[in-house]
Amino acid sequence: MGLNRFISLNHFLKHMGSNSVRHRSSVAAKGASIVGVKDIIAVASGKGGVGKSTTAVNLSVALAKACQMKVGLLDADIYGPSIPTMMNLHEKPEVDRDMKMIPIENHGVRCMSIGFLVGKDAPIVWRGPMVMSAIEKLTRGVAWGDLDILVVDMPPGTGDAQLSISQRLQLSGALIVSTPQDIALIDARRGANMFRKVQVPILGVVENMSCFECPNCGTKSYIFGQGGAQRTAEEMDMKFLGEIPLELDIRSSSDEGNPIVVASPHSASAKAYTSVAEKVTERLKELAEERAMGPQISL
Repeated sequence: MGLNRFISLNHFLKHMGSNSVRHRSSVAAKGASIVGVKDIIAVASGKGGVGKSTTAVNLSVALAKACQMKVGLLDADIYGPSIPTMMNLHEKPEVDRDMKMIPIENHGVRCMSIGFLVGKDAPIVWRGPMVMSAIEKLTRGVAWGDLDILVVDMPPGTGDAQLSISQRLQLSGALIVSTPQDIALIDARRGANMFRKVQVPILGVVENMSCFECPNCGTKSYIFGQGGAQRTAEEMDMKFLGEIPLELDIRSSSDEGNPIVVASPHSASAKAYTSVAEKVTERLKELAEERAMGPQISL
């Protein structure tokens, strides 16, 4: 598929800049889909540090491995890309004959990230328009091929980038990730309400770092509080998709680029991620059926 031609950051910026004049008017109609991609879902949180990217990675791998789906993973966090490390991918993407970037694959998931084009410690010092041009290039400037689902690891917060992604991509739904603590849940509510404002269905809420179980004595400690995400889901009429425990192996496997669903598939955390993946697929089926039925018009 490729031409053994690798894309550099300078080439990426040059090609991105050549489209900047068209960007505002014609580069992406509101709600435009990506050719070959059946469903696009956003994994989001109202704030950083709650394990959103870890959830996006393990969800993607679980969808590919356990659910036998064709999966893509887009790292849309331009300022803090973490997918290259978590998926153990460090080479530069090739480009095809149409000058589209070819995703880099590992664990059965096709991945794309600005992190493939910059050094590990290099800062991305870009203003909003540059960020949005980059995200446009990382979505429609990629030869994704046929995918059952594209998982978008969203940047944290509810600013311009998040709003633009929600409006420009035909999102099938959004998954909200939060820890049980009140301060995280406040921002999770904001994130959910942002998606509702732009009419993106909420697939459900995942509670990350729900509980720490001592490996020696088995005592459970609810370090960040207990049941907060489930209560929030109930109060906001959203589905609660499950709890991900706080485990050392999740952190270590992520740092090693070997997601826990692969590194330890029989662990409690891997089973929790797989359960979330299965519930996401069921929720997408439900939403597809609702769209197919459409509004009932009677005269």
